[in-house]
Amino acid sequence: MTPKIRKLVTVVDETLTEMGRAVSPPVRRAAAVAVIENPFAGRYVEDLAPLIDMGEALGQLLAERAVAALGVAGDVCESYGKAALVGADGELEHAAALLHPKMGAPVRKTLGKGAALIPSSKKRGGVGAELDIPLGHKDAAFVRSHFDGMQVAVADAPRADEIVVAVAVTTGGRPLPRVGGLTKDQIKGEDGLR
Repeated sequence: MTPKIRKLVTVVDETLTEMGRAVSPPVRRAAAVAVIENPFAGRYVEDLAPLIDMGEALGQLLAERAVAALGVAGDVCESYGKAALVGADGELEHAAALLHPKMGAPVRKTLGKGAALIPSSKKRGGVGAELDIPLGHKDAAFVRSHFDGMQVAVADAPRADEIVVAVAVTTGGRPLPRVGGLTKDQIKGEDGLR
């Protein structure tokens, strides 16, 4: 089943300074967001395979749009995350079906790598609700400098029978990180953790 997309939104933010200090290079984050019709709104359905397949298609579309918004090659991106916001007539399992079984592979392919789990969040909310997209380093989950998040909202979504789905990518970690832990230059890339 092909997702019925009502709206696509892309958000880019760039942090140039933090607490009066220059951030060099600036940290750039982009989120690509799709507002889709929820084919199972208002009813319980046992087989969520159509949403799982939609997740794969949306993973590719949204990852490509987010990377393009940053104006860099996919392999330059350092962090990623995904999230879904289900309207009132949907259930959290609809968000899980979109985000988990198949969405990750096309996101990783767009970025050229991605050994770490893609952080995710799911919630239910009404029109204009904010969606928090958790972020983590794409190749090593223990890189603390990249524990972050990006907040997005679409003013007219989700309607009760819609789902807002987002993929976010970054060119770096938090501005001016200093809480220790594994640094990106120490990544071994063996297991997605370190």
